Amino acid sequence: MSSGTTSSSPVTFTDLVDRRRVGRLQYGVLTLCGLVMFIDGFDTQAISYMAPSIAREWGLSAAALGPVFSSALVGLMVGYLVLSPLAERVGCKRVLVVATALFSVFTLASMLVSSVVPLLVLRFLTGLGLGAAAPSAISLTSEFAPRRLRATFVLVIYCGFSLGFVVAGLAAGALIPAFGWRSLFLVGGLVPLLLVPALLRHLPESVAFRLRRRRSVAGTLRRLDPELSDDVDLAAEPANAEGRSPLRSLFTRRWVVGTLLLWLVFVINLAEFYALQSWLPTILNRLQYPTSAVVAATTLTTVGGIAAALVTGPAMDRLGAAKTLGVLYLVGFVFVGVVGFALDAPLWVLLAANFLAGCCVSGGQKSVIAFASVFYPPSLRSTGVGWALGIGRIGGIFGPIVVGLAISAQWAYSSIFYVLAIPMLLASLAVFALRRRGADSEVTISPGRAAI
Repeated sequence: MSSGTTSSSPVTFTDLVDRRRVGRLQYGVLTLCGLVMFIDGFDTQAISYMAPSIAREWGLSAAALGPVFSSALVGLMVGYLVLSPLAERVGCKRVLVVATALFSVFTLASMLVSSVVPLLVLRFLTGLGLGAAAPSAISLTSEFAPRRLRATFVLVIYCGFSLGFVVAGLAAGALIPAFGWRSLFLVGGLVPLLLVPALLRHLPESVAFRLRRRRSVAGTLRRLDPELSDDVDLAAEPANAEGRSPLRSLFTRRWVVGTLLLWLVFVINLAEFYALQSWLPTILNRLQYPTSAVVAATTLTTVGGIAAALVTGPAMDRLGAAKTLGVLYLVGFVFVGVVGFALDAPLWVLLAANFLAGCCVSGGQKSVIAFASVFYPPSLRSTGVGWALGIGRIGGIFGPIVVGLAISAQWAYSSIFYVLAIPMLLASLAVFALRRRGADSEVTISPGRAAI
């Protein structure tokens, strides 16, 4: 063939991707998976904007809707932990398509309810679908990205999640006053349902999965490069050691220490993120900042995360994922503490401090997901990323609780931020420990023959 790969020279799929310019196949995967993540973010955030209208219509207190919010998050966590490992058994594409269809249907069904209990159940089921879809989207994006752009690709689709948060607010402002809260469920359900046919038609299945099942990948290779010959000898990644399931493989001698360190980083990062998002508006209100300043400061933490992704993605690909992420958290240790100092400083200093802290906390949340997708090989990627996200939710639950206890104990607000800075240093040390264990080195894939 014209690219020079023949049956006498076995290569991995990653080798084939690395030797070629990014083409329509990879951009298609990036776009479709990014859209799934966008919808994921939209659906996760939209319920927050519907809550006041639902409470008024049903005659409920705002507190009565608390379990509804929690049910979706619990479903999300269960989806990460229980359903994401299915991708290694039935394929990432199949899990992604089915999960997208299911959370679409459950979102549409939420329009029809008129009491809390059915809505709670449907939000839990929606969370299951969202939790199953995200790890598969991340895994597919990572597999079809060349090494030189892998972290960047994953960060791009995860920025779609943050963009979904923003668009949910804009859509709520336009739709709810005109058409009522159910219109937001209608949009959140119809859009992913319309996306399903495109996923079925254009999204490729994981090559690593097809090779493990000894299925043909000729169609995918032709989409990657029409000039590839039919006799290319593709090296397949072997099955997990001793035939273990992907979940059990995370706890083998090869992976257990790295997995536990990675979970620690996820827990810390999500605890920091949700603590800031939950309590920053309250703290600033109590300090008598105007509403416009409160909104600007809180929004800048999210904007900072998106801005950071534009820098950390290429840096992770060029300098090493662990090295970049470790430095990002180290800088975060400084800037989260600076927010405490800035509470008594001029407003522009406070806004700048929140933006920079957001670069490290919100940006770190996106970057650590990209790091996980680089850290694990294809056979463990969906399970590894899914479980890291699921375990990380523990931090998301307890972070706001701990800060709430500190506020109840009448800690000085500046002291809260000084203490919040310390876990960022711990996260940095954990990432550098992962680097010492070879997290920035390429994963070696032993060749095995498979059908083309």
